[in-house]
Amino acid sequence: MQPIPDYAHSVCEHLRSQAAAGLLQADSAQMEVAQSLDNILFDLRQQRPAAKSSALGWMFARKKKPVGMRRGLYVHGSVGRGKTMLMDLFFKFAPLEKKRRAHFHEFMADVHARIHAHRVKLKNGETRQADPVPPVAAALREEAELLCFDEFTVTDIADAMILSRLFTELFSRGCILVATSNVEPDNLYRDGLNRGLFLPFVALLKRHVDVVSLDSPTDYRMEKNQHLPVYLTPLDERADLAMNAAWHSLAIGTSEGPAVIERNGRSIHIPCAAGRMARFTFADLCEKPLGASDYLEIARRFDTLFLEHVPLLGPEKRNETKRFIILIDALYDQSVRLFVSAAAAPEELLPVRKGTEGFEFDRTVSRLFEMRSADYLALHKRQRQGM
Repeated sequence: MQPIPDYAHSVCEHLRSQAAAGLLQADSAQMEVAQSLDNILFDLRQQRPAAKSSALGWMFARKKKPVGMRRGLYVHGSVGRGKTMLMDLFFKFAPLEKKRRAHFHEFMADVHARIHAHRVKLKNGETRQADPVPPVAAALREEAELLCFDEFTVTDIADAMILSRLFTELFSRGCILVATSNVEPDNLYRDGLNRGLFLPFVALLKRHVDVVSLDSPTDYRMEKNQHLPVYLTPLDERADLAMNAAWHSLAIGTSEGPAVIERNGRSIHIPCAAGRMARFTFADLCEKPLGASDYLEIARRFDTLFLEHVPLLGPEKRNETKRFIILIDALYDQSVRLFVSAAAAPEELLPVRKGTEGFEFDRTVSRLFEMRSADYLALHKRQRQGM
């Protein structure tokens, strides 16, 4: 999550330079993935028009691949191994004007919004195209030739049911996908409702991307040991007093009170807001029918969030657990500063790990640790100053 300098022209080159300067630890597993990313960069550069100063360059250039044959990359591995760092480097160096890097939940929220808008046009007689997927895919491809997804995960049946048709259209239009994930493709949407209808997407994905594993032995996030006291446990009077003290110390000079975010005809109620800070209980955010797009809207509106009274989670709270996972993803992706009071430490909040939620909660635990680190808080501060 550190700023990426401009001197490097490949992911491998950047890693070597940073390791030589003592800013990164040399990691052979990361270098293997970096080489796969550099192979894509090479292909993309070969497809650019030859420079005018080299009139014969086209004669010696490597033969271009047909647009539909260009393969992307799917990188999976345990949390904290550097997947996001590598993808961010690749995205920076990709020599394309039309490229998009997004959290997968954010991208799918955009897709569903576009589908809804198309259906409204159909209802109003503004289009005769009954199927919204082809025009939505065409618009997405027009905006981005390269799609980079961080933390590719499928937990929502609405997403699962549309992915195969959507990416059939995108791949046929020459879109390139590079994604990171905690799970290999065959484990996506594992134990999900009607998973059989999702399996064609897995097959489609593996036809259009190379799948590689990042098996670094080091969890770099857990090595960050400069934590601030912003995660309070257990849930008792001392935790409540500490949360109150932190809130009031940050809210000095701002007016406090409830607020409302109006979004797509719906209202998201904020129990207490002060400037760009908001305060919620777990029940406010995870026991109500909110989704990824709602959490992203909250994360864009507020740069500091207080989340109180997070309970122990389990099978009886499956929906609440899924919402909590998505909430933390959204806050992390937007570099929101987070204060939490909870019944237990992050790794103990979900005592029984199984199915999709078990896989996903490992990432949540890692992110809750990182969101307490000095590095994360420094990034939050830089982004806040840039607003």
